[in-house]
Amino acid sequence: MSSRPPDICLNLSVPELAESAASLPAAGVGLLRAEFLALGVGTHPLALLARGGEAAFLDVFRSGLETVARAFYPRPVTYRTLDLKSNEYRSLEGGEEHEPEEANPMIGLRGAARYLARPEEFALELAAVTQAVDGGLNNIRLMIPFVRTLDELAAVKDLVAASGLLDRGVPLWIMAEVPSTALLAERFAAEVDGVSIGSNDLAQLVLGADRDSAQLAGRYPATDASVLEAIARIVAGARAAGVPVSICGDAPSRDTGLVRALVELGIDAISVVPAAFHETVRAVESVTGARA
Repeated sequence: MSSRPPDICLNLSVPELAESAASLPAAGVGLLRAEFLALGVGTHPLALLARGGEAAFLDVFRSGLETVARAFYPRPVTYRTLDLKSNEYRSLEGGEEHEPEEANPMIGLRGAARYLARPEEFALELAAVTQAVDGGLNNIRLMIPFVRTLDELAAVKDLVAASGLLDRGVPLWIMAEVPSTALLAERFAAEVDGVSIGSNDLAQLVLGADRDSAQLAGRYPATDASVLEAIARIVAGARAAGVPVSICGDAPSRDTGLVRALVELGIDAISVVPAAFHETVRAVESVTGARA
Protein backbone atom coordinates (compact mmCIF):
# COMPACT_ATOMS: atom_id res chain seq x y z
CA MET A 1 0.00 0.00 0.00
CA SER A 2 1.15 3.56 -0.75
CA SER A 3 2.26 5.72 2.17
CA ARG A 4 -0.66 8.07 1.51
CA PRO A 5 -4.25 7.61 0.36
CA PRO A 6 -4.82 7.86 -3.38
CA ASP A 7 -6.15 11.06 -4.87
CA ILE A 8 -9.80 10.91 -5.91
CA CYS A 9 -10.38 12.45 -9.33
CA LEU A 10 -13.36 12.71 -11.65
CA ASN A 11 -14.34 11.29 -15.03
CA LEU A 12 -16.15 13.78 -17.28
CA SER A 13 -17.66 13.58 -20.75
CA VAL A 14 -19.79 16.72 -21.01
CA PRO A 15 -17.98 20.06 -20.55
CA GLU A 16 -21.19 21.81 -19.47
CA LEU A 17 -21.15 19.72 -16.28
CA ALA A 18 -17.64 20.84 -15.34
CA GLU A 19 -18.61 23.76 -13.13
CA SER A 20 -20.85 21.69 -10.86
CA ALA A 21 -18.33 18.83 -10.79
CA ALA A 22 -15.55 21.26 -9.86
CA SER A 23 -17.38 22.11 -6.64
CA LEU A 24 -16.47 18.65 -5.34
CA PRO A 25 -13.17 18.46 -3.42
CA ALA A 26 -11.64 16.22 -6.08
CA ALA A 27 -7.93 16.32 -6.94
CA GLY A 28 -8.73 17.05 -10.58
CA VAL A 29 -10.08 15.39 -13.70
CA GLY A 30 -8.57 11.97 -14.24
CA LEU A 31 -10.38 11.45 -17.53
CA LEU A 32 -11.91 14.01 -19.85
CA ARG A 33 -13.37 12.06 -22.75
CA ALA A 34 -13.22 13.68 -26.19
CA GLU A 35 -15.88 11.54 -27.81
CA PHE A 36 -18.83 13.75 -26.82
CA LEU A 37 -17.10 16.70 -28.47
CA ALA A 38 -16.65 14.77 -31.72
CA LEU A 39 -20.28 13.72 -31.73
CA GLY A 40 -21.20 17.36 -31.12
CA VAL A 41 -19.31 18.39 -34.26
CA GLY A 42 -21.33 15.74 -36.08
CA THR A 43 -19.06 15.51 -39.14
CA HIS A 44 -16.21 13.11 -39.77
CA PRO A 45 -12.85 14.91 -39.32
CA LEU A 46 -11.62 13.96 -42.80
CA ALA A 47 -14.86 15.24 -44.31
CA LEU A 48 -14.33 18.52 -42.45
CA LEU A 49 -10.79 18.79 -43.74
CA ALA A 50 -11.91 18.09 -47.31
CA ARG A 51 -14.33 21.01 -47.20
CA GLY A 52 -12.04 23.37 -45.30
CA GLY A 53 -14.10 23.23 -42.14
CA GLU A 54 -11.35 22.50 -39.65
CA ALA A 55 -12.07 25.78 -37.82
CA ALA A 56 -15.38 24.35 -36.61
CA PHE A 57 -13.63 21.29 -35.19
CA LEU A 58 -11.00 23.43 -33.48
CA ASP A 59 -13.61 25.74 -31.97
CA VAL A 60 -15.65 22.89 -30.47
CA PHE A 61 -12.67 20.98 -29.08
CA ARG A 62 -10.79 24.03 -27.79
CA SER A 63 -13.84 25.56 -26.11
CA GLY A 64 -14.85 22.26 -24.51
CA LEU A 65 -11.37 21.70 -23.13
CA GLU A 66 -11.14 25.30 -21.95
CA THR A 67 -14.48 25.04 -20.14
CA VAL A 68 -13.27 22.07 -18.09
CA ALA A 69 -9.70 23.27 -17.52
CA ARG A 70 -10.90 26.69 -16.32
CA ALA A 71 -13.49 25.19 -13.98
CA PHE A 72 -10.86 22.99 -12.28
CA TYR A 73 -7.86 25.34 -12.48
CA PRO A 74 -5.21 24.86 -11.13
CA ARG A 75 -6.14 21.22 -10.54
CA PRO A 76 -4.96 18.96 -13.38
CA VAL A 77 -7.29 17.95 -16.22
CA THR A 78 -6.29 14.80 -18.09
CA TYR A 79 -7.61 15.04 -21.63
CA ARG A 80 -7.87 11.68 -23.38
CA THR A 81 -7.60 12.06 -27.12
CA LEU A 82 -10.35 10.67 -29.33
CA ASP A 83 -11.06 6.97 -29.03
CA LEU A 84 -14.09 6.50 -31.23
CA LYS A 85 -14.23 3.16 -33.01
CA SER A 86 -14.66 2.91 -36.79
CA ASN A 87 -18.37 2.08 -36.49
CA GLU A 88 -18.86 5.21 -34.37
CA TYR A 89 -16.96 7.32 -36.89
CA ARG A 90 -19.16 5.86 -39.64
CA SER A 91 -22.22 7.31 -37.88
CA LEU A 92 -20.88 10.85 -38.38
CA GLU A 93 -21.70 12.85 -41.49
CA GLY A 94 -19.30 11.71 -44.21
CA GLY A 95 -18.19 8.76 -42.12
CA GLU A 96 -19.19 6.00 -44.54
CA GLU A 97 -16.90 7.52 -47.15
CA HIS A 98 -13.86 7.44 -44.88
CA GLU A 99 -14.30 4.42 -42.61
CA PRO A 100 -13.92 0.68 -43.23
CA GLU A 101 -16.56 -1.77 -42.07
CA GLU A 102 -14.67 -3.69 -39.42
CA ALA A 103 -15.94 -7.03 -38.11
CA ASN A 104 -14.76 -6.16 -34.59
CA PRO A 105 -14.24 -2.40 -34.19
CA MET A 106 -13.49 -2.81 -30.48
CA ILE A 107 -10.07 -4.23 -31.40
CA GLY A 108 -9.78 -2.49 -34.75
CA LEU A 109 -8.50 0.88 -35.93
CA ARG A 110 -8.70 2.90 -32.74
CA GLY A 111 -6.52 4.87 -30.33
CA ALA A 112 -2.81 5.15 -31.05
CA ALA A 113 -2.98 2.99 -34.19
CA ARG A 114 -5.55 5.32 -35.66
CA TYR A 115 -3.40 8.39 -35.04
CA LEU A 116 -0.58 6.80 -37.02
CA ALA A 117 -2.92 5.78 -39.85
CA ARG A 118 -4.75 9.16 -39.87
CA PRO A 119 -2.20 11.71 -38.63
CA GLU A 120 -4.15 14.62 -40.17
CA GLU A 121 -7.06 13.88 -37.81
CA PHE A 122 -4.75 13.68 -34.81
CA ALA A 123 -3.04 16.94 -35.82
CA LEU A 124 -6.40 18.73 -35.64
CA GLU A 125 -6.96 17.52 -32.11
CA LEU A 126 -3.46 18.43 -31.01
CA ALA A 127 -3.94 21.91 -32.49
CA ALA A 128 -7.05 22.40 -30.36
CA VAL A 129 -5.15 21.34 -27.24
CA THR A 130 -2.29 23.67 -28.16
CA GLN A 131 -4.68 26.61 -28.47
CA ALA A 132 -6.10 25.90 -25.00
CA VAL A 133 -2.63 25.62 -23.48
CA ASP A 134 -1.44 28.78 -25.19
CA GLY A 135 -4.47 30.53 -23.71
CA GLY A 136 -2.92 30.05 -20.27
CA LEU A 137 -4.41 26.72 -19.20
CA ASN A 138 -1.25 25.00 -18.05
CA ASN A 139 -3.17 22.41 -16.01
CA ILE A 140 -3.89 20.22 -19.05
CA ARG A 141 -2.40 16.75 -19.46
CA LEU A 142 -2.57 14.80 -22.72
CA MET A 143 -3.45 11.09 -22.56
CA ILE A 144 -3.16 8.61 -25.43
CA PRO A 145 -5.62 5.69 -25.45
CA PHE A 146 -5.31 2.08 -26.59
CA VAL A 147 -1.55 1.87 -26.96
CA ARG A 148 -0.60 -1.62 -28.13
CA THR A 149 3.20 -1.63 -28.62
CA LEU A 150 6.29 0.30 -27.58
CA ASP A 151 7.08 1.13 -31.22
CA GLU A 152 3.57 2.54 -31.61
CA LEU A 153 4.01 4.66 -28.50
CA ALA A 154 7.32 6.03 -29.80
CA ALA A 155 5.73 6.97 -33.13
CA VAL A 156 2.78 8.73 -31.46
CA LYS A 157 5.18 10.59 -29.14
CA ASP A 158 6.92 11.89 -32.27
CA LEU A 159 3.59 13.29 -33.52
CA VAL A 160 2.90 14.94 -30.17
CA ALA A 161 6.43 16.37 -30.09
CA ALA A 162 5.98 17.79 -33.60
CA SER A 163 2.88 19.64 -32.38
CA GLY A 164 4.99 21.55 -29.84
CA LEU A 165 3.01 20.36 -26.82
CA LEU A 166 5.96 18.60 -25.19
CA ASP A 167 8.07 21.76 -25.56
CA ARG A 168 5.27 23.61 -23.78
CA GLY A 169 5.64 21.27 -20.82
CA VAL A 170 2.36 19.41 -21.30
CA PRO A 171 2.62 16.04 -19.51
CA LEU A 172 2.08 13.00 -21.74
CA TRP A 173 0.16 10.07 -20.26
CA ILE A 174 -1.01 6.79 -21.73
CA MET A 175 -3.91 4.50 -21.04
CA ALA A 176 -2.93 0.99 -19.92
CA GLU A 177 -5.80 -1.12 -21.20
CA VAL A 178 -4.16 -3.70 -23.46
CA PRO A 179 -2.46 -6.75 -21.87
CA SER A 180 0.85 -5.78 -23.50
CA THR A 181 0.98 -2.74 -21.21
CA ALA A 182 0.73 -5.03 -18.19
CA LEU A 183 3.33 -7.48 -19.50
CA LEU A 184 5.82 -4.67 -20.22
CA ALA A 185 4.51 -2.19 -17.68
CA GLU A 186 7.81 -0.64 -16.60
CA ARG A 187 9.02 -0.19 -20.18
CA PHE A 188 5.81 1.56 -21.22
CA ALA A 189 5.76 3.72 -18.09
CA ALA A 190 9.39 4.78 -18.60
CA GLU A 191 8.39 6.50 -21.86
CA VAL A 192 5.71 8.81 -20.41
CA ASP A 193 4.84 11.09 -17.52
CA GLY A 194 1.98 8.98 -16.17
CA VAL A 195 -0.16 5.89 -16.72
CA SER A 196 -3.89 5.48 -16.28
CA ILE A 197 -5.53 2.06 -16.26
CA GLY A 198 -8.61 1.60 -18.42
CA SER A 199 -10.46 -1.09 -16.50
CA ASN A 200 -13.16 -1.67 -19.14
CA ASP A 201 -10.88 -2.62 -22.01
CA LEU A 202 -8.31 -4.29 -19.78
CA ALA A 203 -10.95 -6.63 -18.35
CA GLN A 204 -12.41 -7.55 -21.73
CA LEU A 205 -9.01 -8.19 -23.30
CA VAL A 206 -7.55 -10.15 -20.39
CA LEU A 207 -10.67 -12.30 -20.16
CA GLY A 208 -11.55 -12.39 -23.87
CA ALA A 209 -15.09 -11.15 -23.19
CA ASP A 210 -16.74 -8.47 -25.32
CA ARG A 211 -17.84 -5.77 -22.89
CA ASP A 212 -20.62 -4.77 -25.28
CA SER A 213 -22.20 -8.22 -24.95
CA ALA A 214 -25.08 -8.19 -22.48
CA GLN A 215 -24.61 -11.94 -21.98
CA LEU A 216 -20.93 -11.66 -21.06
CA ALA A 217 -20.25 -8.27 -19.49
CA GLY A 218 -21.62 -9.08 -16.03
CA ARG A 219 -19.81 -12.42 -15.85
CA TYR A 220 -16.29 -11.08 -16.36
CA PRO A 221 -15.71 -8.16 -13.98
CA ALA A 222 -12.61 -6.09 -13.36
CA THR A 223 -12.35 -7.76 -9.94
CA ASP A 224 -11.52 -11.12 -11.52
CA ALA A 225 -8.21 -12.37 -10.15
CA SER A 226 -6.52 -12.27 -13.55
CA VAL A 227 -7.53 -8.65 -14.15
CA LEU A 228 -6.38 -7.65 -10.67
CA GLU A 229 -3.05 -9.34 -11.42
CA ALA A 230 -2.74 -7.26 -14.61
CA ILE A 231 -3.57 -4.11 -12.65
CA ALA A 232 -1.01 -5.01 -9.99
CA ARG A 233 1.66 -5.43 -12.67
CA ILE A 234 0.84 -2.01 -14.14
CA VAL A 235 0.97 -0.33 -10.73
CA ALA A 236 4.29 -2.00 -9.91
CA GLY A 237 5.75 -1.14 -13.32
CA ALA A 238 4.79 2.51 -13.05
CA ARG A 239 6.27 2.70 -9.56
CA ALA A 240 9.51 1.12 -10.78
CA ALA A 241 9.65 3.70 -13.58
CA GLY A 242 9.01 6.50 -11.11
CA VAL A 243 5.77 7.79 -12.67
CA PRO A 244 2.27 8.13 -11.19
CA VAL A 245 -0.42 5.56 -11.97
CA SER A 246 -4.18 6.01 -11.80
CA ILE A 247 -7.30 4.19 -12.89
CA CYS A 248 -10.09 5.85 -14.84
CA GLY A 249 -12.32 3.08 -16.18
CA ASP A 250 -15.97 2.76 -15.20
CA ALA A 251 -15.48 -0.17 -12.81
CA PRO A 252 -14.30 1.80 -9.73
CA SER A 253 -17.40 4.01 -10.02
CA ARG A 254 -19.60 0.93 -9.61
CA ASP A 255 -17.63 -1.31 -7.29
CA THR A 256 -16.29 -0.15 -3.94
CA GLY A 257 -14.72 -3.59 -3.50
CA LEU A 258 -12.47 -2.81 -6.45
CA VAL A 259 -11.69 0.59 -4.93
CA ARG A 260 -10.50 -1.07 -1.74
CA ALA A 261 -8.37 -3.51 -3.72
CA LEU A 262 -6.80 -0.62 -5.64
CA VAL A 263 -5.89 1.11 -2.39
CA GLU A 264 -4.21 -2.08 -1.16
CA LEU A 265 -2.22 -2.22 -4.42
CA GLY A 266 -0.92 1.30 -3.78
CA ILE A 267 -2.45 3.10 -6.74
CA ASP A 268 -1.81 6.86 -6.78
CA ALA A 269 -5.22 8.06 -7.97
CA ILE A 270 -8.71 6.73 -8.62
CA SER A 271 -10.97 8.58 -11.04
CA VAL A 272 -14.74 8.08 -10.88
CA VAL A 273 -17.91 9.73 -12.10
CA PRO A 274 -19.03 12.67 -9.94
CA ALA A 275 -22.02 10.74 -8.56
CA ALA A 276 -19.65 8.13 -7.10
CA PHE A 277 -17.20 10.60 -5.56
CA HIS A 278 -18.36 10.54 -1.93
CA GLU A 279 -18.85 6.76 -1.84
CA THR A 280 -15.36 6.31 -3.28
CA VAL A 281 -13.89 8.59 -0.60
CA ARG A 282 -15.59 6.50 2.09
CA ALA A 283 -14.27 3.27 0.56
CA VAL A 284 -10.72 4.63 0.51
CA GLU A 285 -10.96 5.84 4.10
CA SER A 286 -12.24 2.41 5.21
CA VAL A 287 -8.93 0.93 4.09
CA THR A 288 -6.45 3.65 5.01
CA GLY A 289 -8.05 5.01 8.13
CA ALA A 290 -6.92 8.42 6.87
CA ARG A 291 -8.88 11.16 5.18
CA ALA A 292 -8.84 10.79 1.39
